[in-house]
Amino acid sequence: MLITFKSKLSPDLLMYQEHAQRLLDLLHKSPTRGVITAAEAGDALAILEKAVADSKLDAEKDSEHDAPGYKQEDAETAEQEKAQHVGFSARAYPFLEMLRTANENGKDIIWGV
Repeated sequence: MLITFKSKLSPDLLMYQEHAQRLLDLLHKSPTRGVITAAEAGDALAILEKAVADSKLDAEKDSEHDAPGYKQEDAETAEQEKAQHVGFSARAYPFLEMLRTANENGKDIIWGV
């Protein structure tokens, strides 16, 4: 299922619900329908920026040592696997940009309407 985030000063942002779920959970918002008001935008931005920073630290720790028992597929190299992985920070980036614009200009972000 897709979620379309809308704000007056940003283009619509489409995300799969499974990817948006983590962002919305951090903000205590429902994926089916909701709003981040202009008054909430600053706090929401701080929460998500901290989560992105934490996820980058976790990703660095994970890349230092692979999980025991991990077996690569025959044609797959570690570089190919790393190149194919899309992390939380990359998925969150467009939403953070929309949130920054909304925060700077006093606009709401809505979805599910």
